[in-house]
Amino acid sequence: MLGHYLMFNRNCEEAIKTYEKAFNGTITEMRKYSDMPPNPAFPIPEENKNLVLHARLQIDDMEIMCADSSEKSTKGNNMYVSITTKDEALVKDAWDLLKQEGEIYMDLSPSFFATLHGSLQDKYGVNWMFTALK
Repeated sequence: MLGHYLMFNRNCEEAIKTYEKAFNGTITEMRKYSDMPPNPAFPIPEENKNLVLHARLQIDDMEIMCADSSEKSTKGNNMYVSITTKDEALVKDAWDLLKQEGEIYMDLSPSFFATLHGSLQDKYGVNWMFTALK
């Protein structure tokens, strides 16, 4: 699946509910940081536990995904092209190519929700998010 991933500054839940109403869509998933399994390498401060970790909005046959950013994002730099697939080889190959001369935001690695997940900005300034589903 090719989609858009929007990052928000602590107001993702408000934004996705606004978009749901504006486009007569349906929020199909909303996970908070408090839903994550505990991980000593990634402690969640109490004030961040109610922030959106991942949400999905269905609009007709389209989907927008979004989350609250852990860092303050700048307008225009808060969108990602999101690749979600079960094809792990495709994710690895695309990652290996696009990371060249780019900037890795989150290294491609296993996560609690996917076989592989990571994000980067390629050398052209485009933000990418890769997810290989289990």
